[in-house]
Amino acid sequence: MNLEQKFELLGVNNAPGQEVRIGTTDFEHAMQGEYLGGVPVDFSHGNIDAFKPTPGTLEAWQRGFQRGGQQAYTEYRGSAVIRDGVASRLAEFTGRVIDATDELILTPGTQGALFLALGTTVTTGTKAAVMEPDYFANRKLVQFFGGEIVPIPLQYQSQASDVGPDMQRLEDAFKQGVKVFVFSNPNNPTGAVYPQGKINAIARLANQYGVALVVDQLYSRLLYSGETYCHLRASEHAPESMITIMGPSKTESLSGFRLGVAFGSPTLIERMERLQAIVSLRAAGYNQAALETWFNEPDGWIQQRINEHEKIRDDLLTVFRNAGTLTATPQAGSYLFPQLPELTVDLQLFVSLLRHQAGVTVTPGTEFAPAMNSCFRLNYSQDHKAAVAAAERIVQMVDFYKA
Repeated sequence: MNLEQKFELLGVNNAPGQEVRIGTTDFEHAMQGEYLGGVPVDFSHGNIDAFKPTPGTLEAWQRGFQRGGQQAYTEYRGSAVIRDGVASRLAEFTGRVIDATDELILTPGTQGALFLALGTTVTTGTKAAVMEPDYFANRKLVQFFGGEIVPIPLQYQSQASDVGPDMQRLEDAFKQGVKVFVFSNPNNPTGAVYPQGKINAIARLANQYGVALVVDQLYSRLLYSGETYCHLRASEHAPESMITIMGPSKTESLSGFRLGVAFGSPTLIERMERLQAIVSLRAAGYNQAALETWFNEPDGWIQQRINEHEKIRDDLLTVFRNAGTLTATPQAGSYLFPQLPELTVDLQLFVSLLRHQAGVTVTPGTEFAPAMNSCFRLNYSQDHKAAVAAAERIVQMVDFYKA
């Protein structure tokens, strides 16, 4: 693969925030509500005007700024004081002690953590198991680093106990030489949560076959009513080689700070630090101070945020299901992944038409797996009323373009 091909794999046209570069004139018309009417909604990312950032974040950032050079030029892994606090709170959340010195690194966003984790575990020819559908960067980064993708289908349109990979298929992949397994839990884009039995089995197989695990748990705080969650690092068979990725982002409306946290095996964390030292040096120094508010929100704050998202989720499910659109129920997070009926246009064109004719931006399912050409993803962390109205416009468009 030559350089041009490598960078072609990293297409950014459907990435959040990129819509203004695609058909700008038509997009501006749509933003003015000149087509199907209604308030334009960009489902490609969350709306922090609808869901305000964690209380106290600005003040925490200002304290970091006032600390000056001490905060601006931290260790490559991040401020030791801030890491100590984060490690303590994450240990309580995940159920296993974290050594703040050797097992944790602060990164420029969870995307930065993912880049470092895969750059640390994947090289030319490395076989990497990748769930499909799953977060779009997993596949792109494995290929960019020269790895060979071994796709593992995600079971998500089924009973909660069956969510996740077919374990026999995953073990077969491990037997055939897979050395890295990367996945998100809760899953992005479906909101599916892996049950405890699957998590324990993944950890056991990884230890048995010497597979490194990279798990993105970004949405594990936004867990809906009646759901349970098992942290991979605290499973029955504690993985010997793994990285967990989290951070204050969509759940807390703090994605603008670009803060990520990776914690796990000391050897992998040490490699990640070396790579970060030449990629970005460190997570933005002043911004690290915002982590002081993470898991330190006012009493009831996170539960209120969960409740508000659950109400939007339920109303959107009603809109799509009443229209006959197959949509799995997200167990966590803020993503919906509807499946379209057969249309007279292909998925890419339909996504473009939604943006231009209905003022609605969504992410095509092919970003999450090549075969997902009849699905699209919505981030419903939006104004409730506007999100429901936008979903109704999507249904109108589906009806118009239905084969």
